[in-house]
Amino acid sequence: MPLLGVVAPNPPAISILRAEVRLGPVNGSMGDEGLYGTGSATWQLMDSPLMWVAAARALYLQALHPQVMRATWQHANFTDPDDAWARLRRTERFIMARTYGTVAEAERAGARVRKIHASLTGTEPDGAQFRLDRPDLLLWVHCAEVASVADVARRAGLHADLDAFVAEQRRSAALVGLEAETVPGSMSELRACMQGVRPALRACDEARMALRLSFRPPVPDGSNGLRLGIPPFSALAFATLPSWARRMYGGPADPVTSGAATAILRAAHHATPVAAKRRLSRAAVRAVQQAEAEALGS
Repeated sequence: MPLLGVVAPNPPAISILRAEVRLGPVNGSMGDEGLYGTGSATWQLMDSPLMWVAAARALYLQALHPQVMRATWQHANFTDPDDAWARLRRTERFIMARTYGTVAEAERAGARVRKIHASLTGTEPDGAQFRLDRPDLLLWVHCAEVASVADVARRAGLHADLDAFVAEQRRSAALVGLEAETVPGSMSELRACMQGVRPALRACDEARMALRLSFRPPVPDGSNGLRLGIPPFSALAFATLPSWARRMYGGPADPVTSGAATAILRAAHHATPVAAKRRLSRAAVRAVQQAEAEALGS
């Protein structure tokens, strides 16, 4: 995930993209299934619309790194629908290319992200500047995303090899400029990496503002479905955070909240037929695209 996408809504267009791959690669290069391909744990997990929840969870987790959050806040205007929806669209396109595009498409998308990160800096409250392409910042964003997908998948009862998924995601880490060998390649390595970053995490003012905004984001006029659906969706994503992360935000850290979130995820996965899941993903993507079009046309 691009560093500057950490607090923009990031709903991967799961089923639509998977359908496009089944019909043929995005650019028509037959036989090139990209970085992952049929049979990968990545495609198996990303085919579920519950990954929308994982994406939002990742944003909340990523924002707990003060430098990641400040850099993002300083280079975006999340109260402006035009900027917010354009950012969402760019993030969605990156995820499309990274997950379902050909190798060449994934590499081009990664090169664009690396170029953007290399040109930008963030500023600390004391005026000190830092680069956005610092490996430790990129690694935290990567690990928070991968951990969120794995955790939502585990709690929902999705059947996939999570160690294989984490290892596969080293390829996506390389796209944004990380050395693959420095990135966790298993669930145990992922947990150890995230535990090592914990002392540096906290909910800075920008993170708290982003959290509040995520429950009432700027939605163009006429997008009533998004306006009504986002608050309960955001509440579910927040409830899936580990207790220590919810505590940093000042939210409830009790096991009841976590248990309820797990029950909802599991029920949604097991109770929803495959066809309905795909319709849900398509409807969500259409809502996002409609909101973006209305914002850009206003």
